[in-house]
Amino acid sequence: MNESKSAVARTAVVTGSAQGIGRSIAMRLAKDGLSVTLADLPSNQEKLNAVRAEIESAGGKARTSTVDVTKAEDVSRMVAEHVADFGGIDVMVANAGIAITAHFVDTTADDVDRSMAVNVRGVFNCYKAASEHMIKQGRGGRLIAAGSVSAHRGGEWQCAYVASKFAVRGFNQTVALELAKYGITANLYSPGATQTDMYASIDAVVTTSEGTPAGSEMAKVGAKIPMGRFAQPEDIAKVVSFLASSDSGYVTGQSIVADGGQFFV
Repeated sequence: MNESKSAVARTAVVTGSAQGIGRSIAMRLAKDGLSVTLADLPSNQEKLNAVRAEIESAGGKARTSTVDVTKAEDVSRMVAEHVADFGGIDVMVANAGIAITAHFVDTTADDVDRSMAVNVRGVFNCYKAASEHMIKQGRGGRLIAAGSVSAHRGGEWQCAYVASKFAVRGFNQTVALELAKYGITANLYSPGATQTDMYASIDAVVTTSEGTPAGSEMAKVGAKIPMGRFAQPEDIAKVVSFLASSDSGYVTGQSIVADGGQFFV
């Protein structure tokens, strides 16, 4: 049950790793010495190949897998192939997610269903498939998912996203309680405003709706961050590196907020 007893090289799956935070997480875990499966939608295969090439050129080990995290059969296949190729799974990073930007009065039931399917069911599917193998292996493991500052407080324009992230935090806490006896931890990394294409798309929706200059929403948020800047994906990857390591072995059921000091939870 103790992962330190394993002589097998450690491995990780990172979903949504074709770009943004997921890409940086995969790069960091590979740098840490883990063999990594890079997973994303089929439409992002070319980007996955580029990340794999970059990891391998630096001396790391990586493979790619196309997956829709809302489909349990897709995720089970992805994890089984990862285990077959790398000999086991030690870390699951359920990073894939979406953020639908709309006022509550304009948010549709389909928006809510889609947010829950990707952000909540996707984490459930990843945790479920990975933990089944981890329990069989008997050396513990790390379940890690994308939270957000929105897992702790409401926010304008993001009601479906906020609801999904609150759900992920509650789900993660329950998994942590139930799987602790197997030496498996479950934690969230919860970014604040991060310089990614996703956040740029949020700015585009808000500024178009409000009739304000492009980039002004990002500038407004950035001005409120005590550390004076948005997070970079690499900042978040460092948090995940800790959660994936043996140093975090006594940390479970937590949501670690990385937002430059904007909110305290």
